[in-house]
Amino acid sequence: MKVKIKVWRQKNAATPGAFAIYETPELNENMSFLEMLDVVNEDLTNKGEEPIAFDHDCREGICGTCSLVIDGKPHGPHKGVATCQTYMRSFSDGDEIVVEPFRAAPFPLIKDLVVNRKAFDKIMQAGGFISVRTGAAPDANSIPIEKDVADLAMDAASCIGCGACVAACKNASAMLFVAAKASQLNLLPQGQAEKDRRVLAMIKVADEEGFGNCTNYYECSAACPKLISHEFIAKLNRDFLTATLRSTFSQAPALTSGGGAG
Repeated sequence: MKVKIKVWRQKNAATPGAFAIYETPELNENMSFLEMLDVVNEDLTNKGEEPIAFDHDCREGICGTCSLVIDGKPHGPHKGVATCQTYMRSFSDGDEIVVEPFRAAPFPLIKDLVVNRKAFDKIMQAGGFISVRTGAAPDANSIPIEKDVADLAMDAASCIGCGACVAACKNASAMLFVAAKASQLNLLPQGQAEKDRRVLAMIKVADEEGFGNCTNYYECSAACPKLISHEFIAKLNRDFLTATLRSTFSQAPALTSGGGAG
């Protein structure tokens, strides 16, 4: 099979970009989408042209770096898979496939299909960890955790931080990412000590980095390659409200007995 790819080319953030159309060499339909780009790049290199820059690492759907918008959908036409798990058999011979980078102000473009997602790292640095000393790894089942809670925490922990939720959202909201990364810790006993501080800090940094607000369109969960539920956003909102109230009242001056305006 052969296809045409209409791919975004841009030298750097300071240089205007444009789409370029390339016809691929003969492809095996069982190639992954990234293997197809490898073949195209080999062909471009042999012609003395600049290869297409794109991010990739594990090619197993667990690292989150293969972040492309394919025909208008983050990660491509299928549900619950990353770009590297999208195969050319998903397309037909002769198709024209539009390939773009994730477009969001907090993800500035570096080159072609590569964007800078350091904003996610800053959110994680603000609260995506446990700093309380917990000692050595406990024996299995030594800390009682209900199965439904453990399962929910594992669902949240499946987030690979790819940014598809941001790319799919009309507001470029990172709420699904923040909710997953906060919830995987907040749901467990080890994360309770810093729960309030974690939620306030992570949302504060998300706002500072320019991510938008959630308006409940749920495009984020639809585009998520790990099918993380938007219900985690509701949980994050509840945790944020609780943390805000506790923070407000803990800073209020103590009432004095018998005090009053005279």
